[in-house]
Amino acid sequence: MSADPRRQVPRTDSLLADPRLVAAADRLGRDLVKVAVREVQQRVRQGEVVPGDAVAAVVAALPGTASSLRPVLNATGVLVHTNLGRAPLSAAAVEAVAAAAGTTDVELDLGTGRRGPRGVGALAALLEAVPAAGAALVVNNCAAALALVATALGGELVIARGELVEIGDGFRIPELLEATGARLREVGTTNRVALDDYLGALTGSTGAVLKVHPSNFVVRGFTRAVPVAELARALAGRGVPLVADVGSGLLRPHPVLPDEPDLQSTLADGADLVLASGDKLLGGPQAGLVLGRADLVQRLRRHPLYRALRVDKTTLAALEATLRGPLPPVGEMLAADAAGLHRRAEALAARLSAAGVDAVAVGSRARVGGGGAPEQPLPSAAVSLPAGFAEPLRRGTPPVVGHVAGDRTLLDLRSLPPTADDCLAAAVLAAAR
Repeated sequence: MSADPRRQVPRTDSLLADPRLVAAADRLGRDLVKVAVREVQQRVRQGEVVPGDAVAAVVAALPGTASSLRPVLNATGVLVHTNLGRAPLSAAAVEAVAAAAGTTDVELDLGTGRRGPRGVGALAALLEAVPAAGAALVVNNCAAALALVATALGGELVIARGELVEIGDGFRIPELLEATGARLREVGTTNRVALDDYLGALTGSTGAVLKVHPSNFVVRGFTRAVPVAELARALAGRGVPLVADVGSGLLRPHPVLPDEPDLQSTLADGADLVLASGDKLLGGPQAGLVLGRADLVQRLRRHPLYRALRVDKTTLAALEATLRGPLPPVGEMLAADAAGLHRRAEALAARLSAAGVDAVAVGSRARVGGGGAPEQPLPSAAVSLPAGFAEPLRRGTPPVVGHVAGDRTLLDLRSLPPTADDCLAAAVLAAAR
């Protein structure tokens, strides 16, 4: 008669006393390690793990950090992928976050020993990057910036019907604005709006004229819109602020994205305030950027809602390092040379083919993503694999996310740095096994 398998299962306290798991508990927390221990004990009962290998199995099952978030290789060809956390931070920003994670002088003047202004370094960096702005403010995302503007400026907001957009996951600009208590005065039609439509809607109750860049769609054909510069000239002297939500966070014009609005140009054209995201084309952390007239920015800063929307020290640190540091990953992706991408794809495909994997290099089209430049494809290159690779790659360590086109899985290289190529090859070979 065989022994009761339950007697062969290592005791929890014995496993937790192993030096390898003691070290893991110090790093990850005892509760997380205990969960992994129980899972391995169950695998021992089922005969999947030999009792003597239990500690090694627990160590192998433990995550890299105490967070459930896992690093992912983005081979989708979407540079700013919302489901993958949008912009990857630069090494400089990551170092700044680590430095700010402890106690910092975020609101302390070390010279006087008294309370100091919050985020002065990040705000100064923003103003240096966008010299047309008189002042700047940072909140937790662009939707928060829009909500703060709508609340603080009050009254009616005049907006073109064609700019009442949905920004993703069912969130709609008009519903967001109305949730603040603002009243919307819609002008024009879905496809056409004229300057007289805006001017005819102004009343003593108008809080602002709002322009929202329809970043995730394009209307073509019989259309008409009023540029910021034209609208600003017409509003001059009327006491009504012009607020422009440019969305993607491009600081200045970019040669690869000629039709994407940027903060500097929009302010130079006469907008009183511009709003944008920090974690898209800027390439920084999630944040809502507000830049423009100093009196209006101060009005937003002193509003009680600002306290609920302000960002923490790590966001301020990452934002400043993104602005002052080297070109962030999103900038490198935009600047990537198509010929260089093809050479990388060919080298990877040859390497995988030599190991018996059905891999070929193909041309592809990448996209900005995050609601930016929806009709601006970016020439790229990809490694093409059989479609069956998609799921095991997602489930691997690290997970690799590509996209399936027909009967092939494409791993686009524009959304991956060259330093990830070895890791990508290893993940494909592991999936093949």
